[in-house]
Amino acid sequence: MNHPFRSLAFGLLCVCCVRGFAERPNILFVIADDCTFRDLGCYGGQAHTPHIDALAQQGMRFTQCFQAAPMCSPTRHNIYTGLYPVKSGAYPNHTRVNRGTRTIVQHLGKLGYRVAQSGKTHVAPAQAFQWEKIGRGNNPDFALTEEFITDCASNNDPFCLLLCSNEPHTPWNKGDASQYPPNKIVLPPNFVDTPQTREAMSRYLAEVSYFDGQVGETLTMLAKHGMQDNTLLIVVSEQGSSFPFAKWTCYDSGLQSGMIARWPGKIARGSVNQALVEYVDLLPTFIEVAGGIPGKTLQGKSLLDVFAGAPTHKQYVFGEMTTRGINSGSEHFGIRSVRSKQFKYIWNFTPDVEFQCAASVTAVFKSWQTLAGTGDAHAKDWVTRYQQRPEIELYDIQKDPYEMVNLAGDPQYDTVKTELKNELDRWMKECNDKGQQTERDALNHQTRGKKKPAKTPNKSSDDKR
Repeated sequence: MNHPFRSLAFGLLCVCCVRGFAERPNILFVIADDCTFRDLGCYGGQAHTPHIDALAQQGMRFTQCFQAAPMCSPTRHNIYTGLYPVKSGAYPNHTRVNRGTRTIVQHLGKLGYRVAQSGKTHVAPAQAFQWEKIGRGNNPDFALTEEFITDCASNNDPFCLLLCSNEPHTPWNKGDASQYPPNKIVLPPNFVDTPQTREAMSRYLAEVSYFDGQVGETLTMLAKHGMQDNTLLIVVSEQGSSFPFAKWTCYDSGLQSGMIARWPGKIARGSVNQALVEYVDLLPTFIEVAGGIPGKTLQGKSLLDVFAGAPTHKQYVFGEMTTRGINSGSEHFGIRSVRSKQFKYIWNFTPDVEFQCAASVTAVFKSWQTLAGTGDAHAKDWVTRYQQRPEIELYDIQKDPYEMVNLAGDPQYDTVKTELKNELDRWMKECNDKGQQTERDALNHQTRGKKKPAKTPNKSSDDKR
């Protein structure tokens, strides 16, 4: 059924096409790097994020946004293609899309939009992502970005601008850590309390605040050029941090993302939406905002109805994790997940294999192991949970948001398990995901050769800075 907002939006866009590109909405997308959504101020976190918090008051804050893979490269391909990672071929880390895959560049370019990107890329091959590259660093170049949007304005060119931060990716050396005294930090319940954990958390939170400063620069730039009212601005936090139980896992701290959207006149100020949405929905949304119609080959679903306040969007969201080919990762430990609003179902393909990733060799996790070795029961429990996973995990997310109590062995949840398993099987079939065979083939989908070890024992270096 067509939503009145969508019909109105499409009508307005058609009028804009007649009047010229100058009145067509711009699209500005800002993405962090390894930021757990729970740590942002407007999501109840400890990080000082005044600019992001203010943006949430100006637009819509999503409480149930998810990505399909808890790693940087698959996530970016997921956003820019509108396809789930295995479907596009970009499912291990340091990956590339299959030959012939259309991306945001082609989809929006044909609609008359200039597509530009500044900051971290981590996508391939180059011929699929021939956007206008702004600057050479791993963080947005705001001076050159201003030149770009000024040029767009002078030529009446609508733009889609991707500002891709490298923060708060390790080594957590930016921002003011003195704002976060280690002894005053509140650690999540699934963390082990060690001095190394607290010190690292302090530096990480400081870098979250540094990213917030970049969001502030973005807001200032739009206001300076009078573009805030004609720009759809979306800010997302990406996958979780590189602490244990976040990035590289299919737990919510790994897959769930903060997302805030501002579009004056189209999105209600200070609104909060609990609809289940995914990163794969962003490209179809951008296409509709630009006046196009998303093709049937895209796996996402436009968010225009949700922007108008629709409380539901999807019944399930999905996740996948591939350790094959990541730094310090298990040779093969494939994970798939499906989540409804209440329950999360996780399938670990090889429960007999120890789970390992870059977080396993950090000073933080080693401090957990050292404490566990002294007989500390809490430390031993969480070290074991991280490294040894059962084949099936089931969590009541509403009652247990940190996924601490596995319900998979409780017979009263058999119906729930069957329902979610069937949905996961359906999704995997849709993506041509053959499970363990897909995991074995992961190296064939990477842009680099044999995996390398982490650079140092106290840094998570699975992604290129």
